[in-house]
Amino acid sequence: MTQTIPRVVKHLTMEEYIAYDDGTDTRYELVDGELVEMPVESQINASIAKYLLFEFAKHLPIALIAWNTEIEVSGRRAKCRLPDLIIHSEESQAALVGAKRSTLLRDMPPPQLVVEVVSPGADNRDRDYRYKRTEYAARGIAEYWIIDPEMQQITLCLWVNGQYEDTVYTGDTAISSKVLPSFNLTVTQILAFGQN
Repeated sequence: MTQTIPRVVKHLTMEEYIAYDDGTDTRYELVDGELVEMPVESQINASIAKYLLFEFAKHLPIALIAWNTEIEVSGRRAKCRLPDLIIHSEESQAALVGAKRSTLLRDMPPPQLVVEVVSPGADNRDRDYRYKRTEYAARGIAEYWIIDPEMQQITLCLWVNGQYEDTVYTGDTAISSKVLPSFNLTVTQILAFGQN
């Protein structure tokens, strides 16, 4: 008779997560106190994020645009997300000056805009459309962009009266952003760059 030994999981606090270093370059998110290894980004996702970084820099000071910045969000236990790109508010950028780690804790101001590029797979789709949407809304982030190369669409979640209102953009429709009012790229332009 084979006996299954239950897996013991140590749930990390936010402080333990911030101090965690396994000596590798592995990227993690903290989900309900558990480390979740983030896969290496696909070439499409990395290309889209890089393209947007340069496009955003045409409209904003480069100091307000960040990648590899974590955001602490609400959950049953400690939770921290690692978006593809963020646009800081002046307050959230100032809160990180001098910090040892680029992590926006819950007691810090939220960024203005968060971008997630959906990776292939149902789990990733649920994570970006469902869980992160709720978590970013709870942080009061003004805009959350869900860029979905597989569905060929961008969902812009706009913070209105305590909740997100979604607009789905496809094809040659220009993105209409409150955070970046002069931004006028279309979904086709953004997603085409991921194919290069």
